[in-house]
Amino acid sequence: MDMRALVTGASAGLGAEFARQLAAEGFSLVLVARDEARLRALADELAAARGTEVEVLAADLLEHDDLERVAARLADGARPVDVLVNNAGFAVAEPFHASAIEDERRMHELLSWVPLRLAHAALPGMRARRRGGILNVASLAGRLPSGTYSAAKAQLLMLSRALRAQYRRDGVVVTALLPGFVATEFHERMGVDATTVPEIGWANASAVVRDGLRALRTRRGIVVADWRYRLAAPIAVLVPDRIIAGVGLGSRLDD
Repeated sequence: MDMRALVTGASAGLGAEFARQLAAEGFSLVLVARDEARLRALADELAAARGTEVEVLAADLLEHDDLERVAARLADGARPVDVLVNNAGFAVAEPFHASAIEDERRMHELLSWVPLRLAHAALPGMRARRRGGILNVASLAGRLPSGTYSAAKAQLLMLSRALRAQYRRDGVVVTALLPGFVATEFHERMGVDATTVPEIGWANASAVVRDGLRALRTRRGIVVADWRYRLAAPIAVLVPDRIIAGVGLGSRLDD
């Protein structure tokens, strides 16, 4: 069966790894990110290695017209998208009282509004075809009371649960992937010193992506990625809020 996946934030990190693993599974791809040069380099890599059919859709998802172009691509019934991976994101490094409110707004839009808009565009076609998958890259931070990044990821987690409950009988699978710290460019782009996290705390991006795609295939609603975080997750939610907030753990977890 010819299957196609659209991945946001596909130029680096988890997004690029999603593209590689989906290509290995035989998917055609629509790659979305702001950096067109990096997207085209990845598209060339996948075409050369696997003969993957790749569409490059350069877009800034925080710009209305660009977001609507991506939404229109998802709604195109002539070239259906079977799997949507909502992966694009960034975090604000500064504490809430010192952050720029425009940065806060942009972060919340990208982490919560953009996935909602793209899921809204994808769902009608998936329901009509009686099949489809939406994989939302949330975060373990969404279960921890620390920072506005955690708050935005909590909203994405709840959206995932709501859509899963509402559309599972229509053949649509919605899965929330909850990573912890992942070895990507994420923290470097935030300006956060990654050496503050012990080496054992960093999960491998390929393992995180495998966990997410496996959960989508097996129709699981929520999956905590990487064994170390699956062990830690039940304990982390028992830690008092004041301690979580004091160390800033939730706001530093990667997506």
